[in-house]
Amino acid sequence: MNSPVSDGPGAVRHLLVDEDSAGQRLDNYLFRELKGVPKTHIYRIIRSGEVRRNKGRISADDRVQAGDVLRIPPIRLSERPAEKAAQPVPVRDFPVIHEDDAFLALDKPAGVAVHGGSGVSFGVIEQLRRSRPDARFLELVHRLDRETSGLLLIAKKKSALKSLQDQFRERETGKTYLALVRGRWPSKLKVLDQPLHKYLLPDGERRVRVVDAAHPDAMRAVTLVAVRKHLPAPSGLEAVCPDGLTLLEVTIKTGRTHQIRVHLSHAGFPIVGDDKYGDFDFNRLLAKAGLRRMFLHAWRLRLTHPISGQSMELHSELPVELGPWAGS
Repeated sequence: MNSPVSDGPGAVRHLLVDEDSAGQRLDNYLFRELKGVPKTHIYRIIRSGEVRRNKGRISADDRVQAGDVLRIPPIRLSERPAEKAAQPVPVRDFPVIHEDDAFLALDKPAGVAVHGGSGVSFGVIEQLRRSRPDARFLELVHRLDRETSGLLLIAKKKSALKSLQDQFRERETGKTYLALVRGRWPSKLKVLDQPLHKYLLPDGERRVRVVDAAHPDAMRAVTLVAVRKHLPAPSGLEAVCPDGLTLLEVTIKTGRTHQIRVHLSHAGFPIVGDDKYGDFDFNRLLAKAGLRRMFLHAWRLRLTHPISGQSMELHSELPVELGPWAGS
């Protein structure tokens, strides 16, 4: 059990991470340890640097290790339980691609966050727990951006969670996305290997950019790109899209925040509909033509079953709103 070194109302707390919690993302760890604290507040104290690991700063997606001592600032719990009870997480069922005793794979729609926090009251995991009240354990294995659709894994056992997260961390999984970009992607450009750096805008929103390898906070990021098909420009947009569009199969060898979006944009081929790293003027034209979301879809996932050890390949077909834009 994780041990509070000091505790008390209005006091700084120090939590000692135990073996069972080793490898968890900081945000997930704190969600469980600080029950009743709004996720938006947890993200706020992480971003501000008030949460410290072994006296140093730590990010929400950093993984805690056994023996880490986490400093938690004074936190006042919400005194509005009645208000919260009046606004419960709504029940929602998501399409299930695969399910067994160890984990399930959902088909996440675009526009739905995977978890609450950072201005979002709830996400897939909270709604899934609400719809399965008898489930003893349901935890996110990995993340997808809110506007990305497709395969999302949920562990149903702690052992499965650790096994699957270890596979993701050790790059033993194959995660392939379908992305539509503006322009004609050169077939010879197959590997994007540029370090990334996360930073915050003045309003606290997270962004990522390509940096030099010598940057002190550079994180290596490798993206493999294969052309699936070249497509003509959308009807009426030939003048602003003379080279048409390209549907890509994009496999990530590292799982950095916004990795695909930043790498493709930096290469000069932003994902269509991307509202953070895309071509905003072109996106507005596409929205008028009917594409009102980012074309990034978690399509295929290769992994080893966490219990049986068998190799698996899961697929999520393109959602109906993207099909016509992919020429299907």
